[in-house]
Amino acid sequence: MSYSIRYPHLFSPITLAGTLFSSRLFASPTGAAQLSETNQFPTADTYAYFERKAMGGAASVCVGDAVVDFERGRPNPNHMPLDNPKLRDSFARLADSITKYGAVASVELQHGGGASKDSASRGHQIYGVTEFTDSDGNLVLPYTDEILEDVIRKYAEAAAFAKRCGFGMVTVHGGHGWLISQFVSSIHNTRTDKWGGSIENRCRLPVAILDAIRKAVGPRFPIEIRISGSECHANGYDLDEGIAIAKQLDGHCDLIHVSAGDHEVPEVFTVTHPSMFLPDGANVKYAAEIKKHVKTPVATVGALADPELLEDIIASGKADVVELARALIADPDLPKKAREGRSDEINKCIRCLTCFSHLMQTGQFYCAINPEIGREIDARGQGVHKLEPAERKNVLIIGGGPGGMQSAITAAQRGHNVTLYEKRAVLGGALRCEDEVPFKIHTAEYLNRQAKKLETLGVSVNLLSEITPESASKMNPDTIIAAFGAESVTPPLPGIEYAIESTYAYTHTTAIGENVIIIGGGLVGTELALYLAMLCKNRKITILEALPSASDGGNILHGLALSYELPKYPITQMFSVAVKEITSSGVSAASAGGATQLYPADTVIYATGMRPLRTEADKFRFIAPQFFQIGDCVTPANIYKAVSDGHY
Repeated sequence: MSYSIRYPHLFSPITLAGTLFSSRLFASPTGAAQLSETNQFPTADTYAYFERKAMGGAASVCVGDAVVDFERGRPNPNHMPLDNPKLRDSFARLADSITKYGAVASVELQHGGGASKDSASRGHQIYGVTEFTDSDGNLVLPYTDEILEDVIRKYAEAAAFAKRCGFGMVTVHGGHGWLISQFVSSIHNTRTDKWGGSIENRCRLPVAILDAIRKAVGPRFPIEIRISGSECHANGYDLDEGIAIAKQLDGHCDLIHVSAGDHEVPEVFTVTHPSMFLPDGANVKYAAEIKKHVKTPVATVGALADPELLEDIIASGKADVVELARALIADPDLPKKAREGRSDEINKCIRCLTCFSHLMQTGQFYCAINPEIGREIDARGQGVHKLEPAERKNVLIIGGGPGGMQSAITAAQRGHNVTLYEKRAVLGGALRCEDEVPFKIHTAEYLNRQAKKLETLGVSVNLLSEITPESASKMNPDTIIAAFGAESVTPPLPGIEYAIESTYAYTHTTAIGENVIIIGGGLVGTELALYLAMLCKNRKITILEALPSASDGGNILHGLALSYELPKYPITQMFSVAVKEITSSGVSAASAGGATQLYPADTVIYATGMRPLRTEADKFRFIAPQFFQIGDCVTPANIYKAVSDGHY
């Protein structure tokens, strides 16, 4: 009996410049986060990170953020220097870590142009389309013909270097406000020489770069170029100009990778990397429209994780290739699982932006729902603490939130006998109150998948069950993992009986009035405000926060995305406000140095933090030889911390 594949278009091969790619599913460029501190060369962690994507079945894996001009074109410190010949050995090993699994290794050729702030910080003169002073006070001089010819040469030499090191493709970064997009944009490029003016002149630089690369690498070596189909803001270019740019590049490359946005505009970051507030495949429309106007194959990217959607994009002709970044961070095995008909097992990205926030804050890629990413060597049991064969134990897990579920999954996968107790009727913990929130739909799906894994792995799950120290002792466990979580803090305010708690508000939205006060401006309060405003267009919401600014809970990019969603609704944020009393008609509060005033409200909701259930966990500390306390019952944090703690 023949095998019937579910996604025949997605897993059909494609040939670019004579190179065969096993499917239409490519790993989009992401930065090589874990580089050597001394020279920004790849390390063992770098190899493992990109190798893991190739192991998962991506047809091509692209190494991002490799600069062609280390002196004049480096935007950030963690970019690899392709013009340093000493990079050769480690770069060749990086290519091998990808290609040995059958994937085509690609590298993103990057140049910051006038945004090369790291180069400027090191005392080098940087250049842009025109002269200006950047936000750090650096004088950016205009490119001369001589310097541009040197830039073109550096791109060609970088591509040839990558080919010699074993890479099978290069991706020229021509979007997002970096060097090439600075030239092609009619908004930014006001030059009157041969590099400015008409669309032909503005695209002269990328065409010259692509042609120089072709000459350096030969005809049978794929060249991809990433562009912004639209810059997606009022002062940037739109899709019509994106089409015009693509038409100029047509025939000079083998794949036009259509992204969107401009890195220089903060609110557009969460369009380039779609936040949870945007729909799946939010940027596909740009690639689909550009594809109508060019003969070169087109790739799309952004908020792509569902194989059904990926199949439809290819089958309908919207694009020839789909490129995934965060989806392959959340689950590097997505291609393999989709190919084998196991789509329901895919750990789909919840688009929380934990990965990029961690990268910006720590230089490391970590994922909220995949504890393996950023720690691939440890995950294979090859790290400092080698993973020994499991000695089968009876493991008791108390608490079925994200941390408890992940603990149970990992322990069961290691071969242990696992029993889990959860006092609620459903697994997932406090996050379950958000199941109906539109922008949290992928989080709910994740929790459902985790619950299904427990069933598949044979974990004994006891719902609506509170376990006591006495009953736990009778079970004679070898290990107890306490994942009790946390409970909402009720503020000691006069009249608190007139207010409701945020979790209750999430699940009783029909009882919420049209004039709402939320006490607490952290993520819980602001996300709740957004949800309530989305449900009722007439609802006016005021958030009262004691601190001088909103808290992003440590996830700076999700906080950024949220800050641009709130103004779309009648939501007012008040900071440095001290709540004095709650009454049946509203909230009395005082701003810093101001008099107390009454904020009228039909409904008052408090979202004033969480208390870890440490005392509850402590009752089980000396019942078993091994005891671990994880997640919010240690310190309330986030899903990333709970899942990571649970796994390790």
